[in-house]
Amino acid sequence: MIMSRIEAAPDQARGDLTERLLAGLPAEAVLTDPDVTASYANDMASFCPAGAPAVVVLPRTVEEVQHVMRTATELRVPVVPQGARTGLSGGANASDGCIVLSLTRMDRILEINPVDRIAVVEPGVINAALSRAVTELGLYYPPDPSSWEMCTIGGNIGTASGGLCCVKYGVTAEYVLGLDVVLADGRLMSTGRRTAKGVAGYDMTRLFVGSEGSLGIVVRAVLALKPQPPRQLVLAAEFASAAEACDAVCRIMAGGHVPSLLELMDRTTVKAVNDMANMGLPETTEALLLAAFDTPDPASDLAAVGALCETAGATQVVPADDAAESELLLQARRLSLTALEAVRGVTMIDDVCVPRSRLGDLIEGVERIAEKHQLTIGVVAHAGDGNTHPTVCFDATDPDESRRARESFDEIMALGLELGGTITGEHGVGVLKKEWLAREIGPVGIEMQRGIKQVFDPLGILNPGKLF
Repeated sequence: MIMSRIEAAPDQARGDLTERLLAGLPAEAVLTDPDVTASYANDMASFCPAGAPAVVVLPRTVEEVQHVMRTATELRVPVVPQGARTGLSGGANASDGCIVLSLTRMDRILEINPVDRIAVVEPGVINAALSRAVTELGLYYPPDPSSWEMCTIGGNIGTASGGLCCVKYGVTAEYVLGLDVVLADGRLMSTGRRTAKGVAGYDMTRLFVGSEGSLGIVVRAVLALKPQPPRQLVLAAEFASAAEACDAVCRIMAGGHVPSLLELMDRTTVKAVNDMANMGLPETTEALLLAAFDTPDPASDLAAVGALCETAGATQVVPADDAAESELLLQARRLSLTALEAVRGVTMIDDVCVPRSRLGDLIEGVERIAEKHQLTIGVVAHAGDGNTHPTVCFDATDPDESRRARESFDEIMALGLELGGTITGEHGVGVLKKEWLAREIGPVGIEMQRGIKQVFDPLGILNPGKLF
């Protein structure tokens, strides 16, 4: 909700808001230049409207965040929390007249405890920075979104993000033990624990994970760590059809194997990577499956999985001998989204997750949708957990092509639901998928979620217009 005085007299209202904010914040933390604030208006999602912020605030302390929220509550001004804005659903997009609360300067790793196997961090800590810091102590923070060199822990928590290693280690939600959260009215609440176990009361921590900043502002997180595993070895298997590659995935999982990574690239993605980086992948490859193990004897595990791939119809199986070769094999996967973006200049990345047993049906369905709309749509997938990223390539300057891109995106989400899946496995709902959230969880589910929102944010000032 945007207060009426902002709508009636935006310049005066902005000045009043800025003055109130500066009463509890250093001048350098409050940005009002419209050219500067405009650069904070949106994340990386396509087709998601964004408004013009009244002000951007970059706090460094919990007390400063509390001051922002008290001011926002008193003046009835919406607040949009942001991390690095690498999101792909419009969840960090500004609304007109809002305070953008950028948490990127709250970037301290407060504690790493090898005995309790926890890290305590502020929300602006970069995922890769935390991973490297704990590695020095022989520990491991598994969640690794593709944007891990840029994305923040706070953003990861807000969207309940995943990554390449989820097939073995799980997603962000499984590593958040406790949170400090500033509520809409400025009060500070602590949830969860530092202990390995704890079941006291409702699980409020899980409620905030994935809430996209709509219930409160995460200002501190207690994260679980694991012992550093051995270096993983990777295997690449080429297939003459996506169906055979998906059959191999089913065989691997049904066989009880626990790979640290199991990724799939369809023919469109393989071609895009070849065209951009000259990777030397055979042009006849219809699907490329990458499997990795970080077990004490990864070569043995790769051999067993390689045999299953051959049984499923793999035309070539290439296991790496060492870490350097493994990194070379993974380069194609890491280049996938960049290569697909180069096809038409703009991409719209879907995030449909289906049961592993329906992965082949999803990929075949995407091929039909691409043909119907005469578009290039590549599919990369965290195949081990069924989380696919159908990526629609289109020319944003062509209105008709943009329309077809949006229609194909919606058809892919509908297909995912038909196959027993979900509209988002790790990117969140944001603005992009509000309509689809309602379809997935139904009217009773929406009513209950709105009820929870009302309890935490009765004025509706926290990230309005997102989720539902």
